Amino acid sequence: MNILEAKGINKSYAQHKALSDVSIDIPKQSIFGLLGPNGAGKTTLIRIINQIIEADSGTILIKGRPLQESHIRMIGYLPEERGLYKKMKVGEQLIFLGQLRGLSKKEALQKSQQWIKKLGLKPWWNKKVEDLSKGMAQKVQFISTVMHEPELIILDEPFSGFDPVNANLIKDEILELRDKGCTVIFSTHRMESVEQLCDHIAMINKSEKILDGSKKDIKEDYRNNTYDLTHFGEIGPLSENFHVLEREILGEGHFRTAIQALNGESPNNLLKELIVQTELQSFMERIPSINDIFIAKVEGGNHE
Repeated sequence: MNILEAKGINKSYAQHKALSDVSIDIPKQSIFGLLGPNGAGKTTLIRIINQIIEADSGTILIKGRPLQESHIRMIGYLPEERGLYKKMKVGEQLIFLGQLRGLSKKEALQKSQQWIKKLGLKPWWNKKVEDLSKGMAQKVQFISTVMHEPELIILDEPFSGFDPVNANLIKDEILELRDKGCTVIFSTHRMESVEQLCDHIAMINKSEKILDGSKKDIKEDYRNNTYDLTHFGEIGPLSENFHVLEREILGEGHFRTAIQALNGESPNNLLKELIVQTELQSFMERIPSINDIFIAKVEGGNHE
């Protein structure tokens, strides 16, 4: 079941086309990566979902129903441009923001204190936001996004400003929220986060969707039968179905070689040719990373 469906979304600003007939389906209880270079249209789509701006045409469905004002309560949104009241104390601010999202004052107090303790911010409860480091303020903003237990959480560059320890802490929280039933959409330039977190991804470039699907299926589709091996002893000529792409000398008699199998040739047949020529130390298929795929698609390459 999809929690959100965007169908044929178009949006222009004056002469600039921000989104061109973009359609995506976001499965319930998944982590969905919305990827693309700066200016691609990602943030425009996120703002349309959050009803900050309207699409020129197209439809957004939430749980099968057209997007409406009441859906705001079931969405938690962390924008890239952070917005906290600098002069307010952390605790006061979280209670205030929780009430804006439909919690009673008692509920907002209880839930904000639970999250403050969980993210290690308890000593800062009575401190003003302006006294916090960027990473601490980020944590406060994250709490304000999730404390009302939204079904759909939208995070725009959620790891900006975090050191590696706190970035991993937030990643763990995102995974836990997914496991508890939430759906998470996040837009990021950090491809390692996509590798670690996402179940599904969509790529937008120059206002158009250029890739969409499960991360597993997309990576499978971009395999090109290339194998990385390390070995002792040089490799001589191979049959015509095997092409040496890269060769590196690691040390005296030791090499790293990348070989592509052509015409559907099997790795077993490659191994048969190699083991009579060299002493294999490792042999592994090269699976493209999301970063590799992102660069290939955005730069106009292909995987054939």
